[in-house]
Amino acid sequence: MTALTKPILVLKIGGNQVEDEVFLAGFVQAVKGLLAEYAVVVVHGGGKEIGEIHERLGVSFETVEGLRATSEDSLRLVEMALNGSVNTRLVRWLVNGGVDALGLSGVDLALIRVTPLLINGRSLGRVGQVRTVNGEALLQLLDLGLTPVVSPVSLGEDGLAYNVNADHAAAGIARAVEAARLIFVSNVPGVQVAGRTVRALTPGQVEGLISDGVVTGGMIPKLRSALETVASGVAQAVITDLVGLASGGGTTVIRQD
Repeated sequence: MTALTKPILVLKIGGNQVEDEVFLAGFVQAVKGLLAEYAVVVVHGGGKEIGEIHERLGVSFETVEGLRATSEDSLRLVEMALNGSVNTRLVRWLVNGGVDALGLSGVDLALIRVTPLLINGRSLGRVGQVRTVNGEALLQLLDLGLTPVVSPVSLGEDGLAYNVNADHAAAGIARAVEAARLIFVSNVPGVQVAGRTVRALTPGQVEGLISDGVVTGGMIPKLRSALETVASGVAQAVITDLVGLASGGGTTVIRQD
């Protein structure tokens, strides 16, 4: 067991932000501020860069309910983008900003173990569903004063690598380290209803927004992950943008006891 005394924040960065230098500069400053009070784990996506490299190399892919189906050929490109350019870039920016960041994937130390994910009985290929997270390894790194930066490429129980939705990976990590809060940092200020950001949602309200078609696309896995996170004991799951990360804004999904 570790002697970590700070509460833990898990920050998940959306794939549309990880190549934006203005965002990265602001994110580094936000993380430095948060580290005064919290231990921080960063989990990142990279959907935009994954899409671009697929297009450049002529490898097709399909999206099902906001999740990218992943063939053997597609997985190689996912690993190139997530474990390579995206993870290295984030670590570089954080280290240059004075943060002791360490890049990892879900394969390293068997951080994230998965089984194949099915959607309505349909296989998405090499897409994984989180089963276990090596929370103790992350706690030991945090206890050393390090800030883990985690790519969601993860290790299957069959020994193969799998693509995992970064929202799902972040939710699994937040549960495993008993985080005080999981914050999804995206390019939107929160859940939008009638053009306004909703400050708080209960699980019942979230399901209503999804079933009514108010929430669509990539916001669905974010909200599903937020629901799973609070149901498992994490006090809060927040969806926000960089401004909201600094100011405490966004949409908070709260647990109903």
